[in-house]
Amino acid sequence: MKAKILIAEDDANIRLGLLATLESEGYAVTAASDGAQALKLFPQDKFDCVILDVMMPKMNGFDVCRELRERDKRVPVLFLTAKGEVIDKVVGLKLGADDYVTKPFGVQELLARVEALLRRARSAAQPTVAGGPDAPPVFRFGDAQIDRRRFTATMGGRTAALTARELRLAEVFAAHPGEVLSRDALLNAVWGLNYFGTTRTLDQHVAQLRKKVEASPGHARAIVTVHGVGYRFET
Repeated sequence: MKAKILIAEDDANIRLGLLATLESEGYAVTAASDGAQALKLFPQDKFDCVILDVMMPKMNGFDVCRELRERDKRVPVLFLTAKGEVIDKVVGLKLGADDYVTKPFGVQELLARVEALLRRARSAAQPTVAGGPDAPPVFRFGDAQIDRRRFTATMGGRTAALTARELRLAEVFAAHPGEVLSRDALLNAVWGLNYFGTTRTLDQHVAQLRKKVEASPGHARAIVTVHGVGYRFET
């Protein structure tokens, strides 16, 4: 069965180019010319991946991603951005994006990232040791209680929403208490073997997870940084 991809891009030339490229690779593609149209199209089909331009009229990519995450926490979201500043990428990741491509981008890079996201999504749908069907729905993590069903972390009476990547990170850490996990090992476990990004993406996700499960994120006690290697989860 063809994977279904929703594109939201206001530049007609880029939109048509993406449409032709992805369809030539065997994907079923639906294209929107702005963010508002994308949100109208999203409920009409079960999309396997969403590609969002950041700067769009009516609704920008960040706002669309925020709305999508309220409806579906698992569908992979890839941002297209013409901005190279780290802050824009951080905002996107905080809102639940899974990856991003900076314009101008190569066709092969885009296709590789889309395929990697689809593979990771298929892999995440399979039972895992940490989050399989027999796993408890709620587990203790640092100063927080994490609810797998609701994708939330509750700490000190405050509840924060978790993205799919943040939940998966917490599950991997919880399955290996006291072990030093390298950045590469964490990327493979959470993003998949075919991930083409950098360890900075992992570090940004860890930083966001800490804010939701640590009483003092600046002095982390649960997710401890092991400099030059990776992280260790302390129970």
